Amino acid sequence: MKIRPDELPNDIELLKNLLLEQALLLGEKDAQLVKWQSKYALILEQWRLAQQKQFGKSSELSPGQGELFDEAAVDMADEVAGAKLETQPLSYTRLKPKRKPLPKDLPRDVVVLDILESDKICSCCQGERHCIGEDRSEQLDFIPAQLKVIETVRPKYACRECDKTGTQNPIKQAAMPPSIIPKGIATSSLLSQVITGKFQYGLPLYRQETLFQQYGIELSRRTMSDWMQKCADALQALYERLHQELLKQSVIQADETTLNVIKEARSKCYMWVYCTGKDAPDKHSLIPNIVLYDYQPTRRGQCAVDFLQGFDGYLNVDGYQAYDATQATLAGCWAHARRKFVDAEKAMPKGKAGKATVAINHIKKLYAIETRAQQANSAKEAFNIRQDNAPEVLANYNVWLEKSAQQIPPQSLLGKAIQYNLNQWDKLTVYLTDGRINIDNNRAERAIKPFVIGRKNWLFSNTGNGARSSAMLYSIIETAKANGLIPYEYLVTLFDTLPTREEEDDLDDLLPWNIKGI
Repeated sequence: MKIRPDELPNDIELLKNLLLEQALLLGEKDAQLVKWQSKYALILEQWRLAQQKQFGKSSELSPGQGELFDEAAVDMADEVAGAKLETQPLSYTRLKPKRKPLPKDLPRDVVVLDILESDKICSCCQGERHCIGEDRSEQLDFIPAQLKVIETVRPKYACRECDKTGTQNPIKQAAMPPSIIPKGIATSSLLSQVITGKFQYGLPLYRQETLFQQYGIELSRRTMSDWMQKCADALQALYERLHQELLKQSVIQADETTLNVIKEARSKCYMWVYCTGKDAPDKHSLIPNIVLYDYQPTRRGQCAVDFLQGFDGYLNVDGYQAYDATQATLAGCWAHARRKFVDAEKAMPKGKAGKATVAINHIKKLYAIETRAQQANSAKEAFNIRQDNAPEVLANYNVWLEKSAQQIPPQSLLGKAIQYNLNQWDKLTVYLTDGRINIDNNRAERAIKPFVIGRKNWLFSNTGNGARSSAMLYSIIETAKANGLIPYEYLVTLFDTLPTREEEDDLDDLLPWNIKGI
């Protein structure tokens, strides 16, 4: 509203009051403007992050970026490279791709392509040509899967004399060999193929049903689903044995992800994963590689409490508060702490991600130390490496966090990342207390990834019992993979062996790190 000079009062007090009113109005408008600018900045951050997630790289680290953690080595390499560039012209030799040879143990059909007998006579002198060498090449041929019927014949025997006299005439017949599914048509190999098809390679049952139809076999998905339920029931004892071994370990990693179960009242159910050991088999490690899935209809902390009952070691987890209810000592995940800043960095305009980049560089220094700790020969040596190098880095980083928290709006992505690190600080520094603890829970995240990939294909479970069976079968397959076994062969061995065992029999010889003959 405009005020003309001739409308202004001549009274000084009235003019002062009018000036104060205008100042208050301007202050309110400025505050409102700052508020809307802040909201706009948050929306812009979220938009940039959504754009990056939709169209940018999904991984936090580009291939080969792992070497960036070793900053000293990178700096040295840059100096050496710079010196070479000053003294040598730029040149390179293009490497020809080299195909790996095919395995020698594969069956081979040798096809000899020889010239005609008439061509073995020299056209100049009519002399006989002799062989001076040969060229060999290999091609890989594919033979489609073969199905066959195993027809079991059991002759029956009776006594003629007893039949004549009318006395008892017992019939003798060989007993059927024990089977994982009595009176079923599926052998151990067929069951293993169906199970690995779905849970290792993400092939839903309806697709497998179509594959069997190509061979003229009508095998419904309902039948295959019943088979997997019965196989999971048969593997229950082995799963419990692996569970016992898992709880004996000093360090466990855990994570969880959503699962859609059609016949559950809740919109979201959860598949929890608990693991120990390493991603790849290590014959020299005393820690067994175990990966166990546990289906639960909720995400409450009681789920972890029930599964980890009696475990009081270290639990590597993210910042989810449900794990606080367990008896374990929680060790935070630096990968999650770093990921918050990575998201903040992606959401900022190019060239303006200074503080986020600073935080990432602090965490990189911790991982550079961790690279050396992981190469140690013992947990005690890893502990010493961490204690000698990490406390100073952590102290500097904590000071930076405390200072930045006073400067950055807490509702921004960067502010949330800073607060997450500060809130999780006690858990994030637990890994310094024991060389056996991991710096992050990436082991669990990688362990749950096969389930997430499979979920994209088969989308949901129909019932809670089906989800529990899936958890059981995923556990056996992923534990077999972690111990360097071929899941198909391991399942065949289990399905051939378990029917011959009694309930009270020891199953230690069937554990993946003990089993022989595969």
